[in-house]
Amino acid sequence: MKNYLKLVNFEVNRIAKLFAVLLGITFVVQMIGAVVESKKYINRANENIYEEMMSIAQFLETYGQMSFFQIVRSVWFVGPIALCIAGVGLYIFFIWYRDWLGKNTFVYRLLLLPTSRLSIFFAKITTILLMTLGLVAVQLMIMPIEMLVMKGIVPDEFRADLGVREIVISFPELSIIIPSSMTELILTYGAGLLAVSILFTAILMERSFKWKGIVAGLLYSILAVVVLILPLLLQEFVLNGFFYPIELLVLEIVMGLLVLAASILMSGFLLAKKVTV
Repeated sequence: MKNYLKLVNFEVNRIAKLFAVLLGITFVVQMIGAVVESKKYINRANENIYEEMMSIAQFLETYGQMSFFQIVRSVWFVGPIALCIAGVGLYIFFIWYRDWLGKNTFVYRLLLLPTSRLSIFFAKITTILLMTLGLVAVQLMIMPIEMLVMKGIVPDEFRADLGVREIVISFPELSIIIPSSMTELILTYGAGLLAVSILFTAILMERSFKWKGIVAGLLYSILAVVVLILPLLLQEFVLNGFFYPIELLVLEIVMGLLVLAASILMSGFLLAKKVTV
């Protein structure tokens, strides 16, 4: 456990700069977006009320009040989130392949550590999980600040105030990364953890067998997906809706745990017996 925690700490330190850059871009761009979208609404209100002589009631009836939902749906808000998702996605591959880069490949040191090589797998997957949860947590902390910015620009009568929970529920794309309940949190991030474990296994296959490993990794990934969706396929095409939704969910969870266990065991075997440096 001690060596595992040391590896996690080491990986987190290596990711710190990328994490800080993603956080900085998210904060700055979303803050700019909150100001720009709020001022756009106010400028439209001023133009209609003072230049076209529209009453406030008429303006609100025509355009409605501004809410934070309008900011959330803008590219200013969604763009940085998409960038963070892409950054995490790329780092899933980079967290392994960077160890093989350079003349003095760092993977030599990792594989020669006096600890189970599977600890390397767990440390890297924990780092990805911590990075993801960290980005989501900071996003939740930024949103109330952005709401205050909007409130400072848009007067009360032109504004419909919403809470963070209401925003998340109203925006399905946002609820994927910010689940509204503990059950959804476990299922969503459990599925993400499973996907990362499958990708890690495929990467280790490539590192173990080179070109043949690419084919093996693709076949393993396809097999894992087939196993995961097997209950759904049986429910739809063979059993004609035999299972209740809760039973189908339990079956999916069981299949997910089986695939996760298979990925861990396969990765442990490859790290111990097959990965070359």
